[in-house]
Amino acid sequence: MSCCTPSRKGASPATTVGSPQFGDGVAAERVWFRGGRSFVGTDRPEILQDGEGPRYDVDIGAFWLDATSVTNVRYAEFVAKTGYVTEAERYGWSPVFRGLLGPDAPPPSATQTPWWVRVDGANWAAPEGPGSSTEGREDHPVVHVSWADAQAFARWCGGRLPTEAEWEHAARGGLADPRFPWGDEEPDDHTVYANIWQGQFPHTNIVTDGYLGTSPVRAFPANGSGLYGMSGNVWEWTSDAFRVRSPGHQVKERNEHSLRIQEKVLKGGSFLCHISYCYRYRIAARSALTADSSASNTGFRVAYDGDPGNVG
Repeated sequence: MSCCTPSRKGASPATTVGSPQFGDGVAAERVWFRGGRSFVGTDRPEILQDGEGPRYDVDIGAFWLDATSVTNVRYAEFVAKTGYVTEAERYGWSPVFRGLLGPDAPPPSATQTPWWVRVDGANWAAPEGPGSSTEGREDHPVVHVSWADAQAFARWCGGRLPTEAEWEHAARGGLADPRFPWGDEEPDDHTVYANIWQGQFPHTNIVTDGYLGTSPVRAFPANGSGLYGMSGNVWEWTSDAFRVRSPGHQVKERNEHSLRIQEKVLKGGSFLCHISYCYRYRIAARSALTADSSASNTGFRVAYDGDPGNVG
């Protein structure tokens, strides 16, 4: 199991903000990004094995991106209107962060990462398992969604998952090459920019940011393009298959393994990230999960093709 989330197996974008109607009834603000030359990755990688570098240039087309992660209330509407059943529901379980289960959490087994617990009945509507619900968390990001679950929602509302290049381009918020969506200022246990871990992971969270688990999607300031939560809170699925870009024989084997088990790229980090063990709330940071995975800290946001002239 990953330390971050367990698996089951130079551009300056021009932006406009609006609420175009793409199919879903719950209004969701989107931000438009002009196409052009951009880049992915960094030449100052922190976690080499994740393939954060080297930086390389890409061309992207114009696209819209949700200003926030998809919320519980939006996902509930999707399920109510379509009858969709998530993979966590079909599997019958999903991993839950132990700290969310309180003193009654079962002891860790010798075969699992100690801060993750397999909880029967945990899913998007019951995030901590039977007896829990999203009541009071309607504006929090939906969690326990797999890549296929995210894809299904995106298709329903007329969109798709963003590529890793689009996600990074948007996260920079018009800045040339920032480390974080807000700039280069490093968060710590007392200086809060996003919903990440404060304290000694995984034993003590001093909750400087006010949240032990997920937070409302607009709990922290937006970046320069008007996007909220591009760092921390929940990992966000992208459309891309996971590949490590660095050269070498071991990298080739890693990529072949990733392709075989169908790993996808996630971006942004989560409420469990801390510089001491999971410094992945940086823009260039990335993680890999099998496409059927879900957990307490996996969510997504939706991208849409087109330009402002096509929006009704």
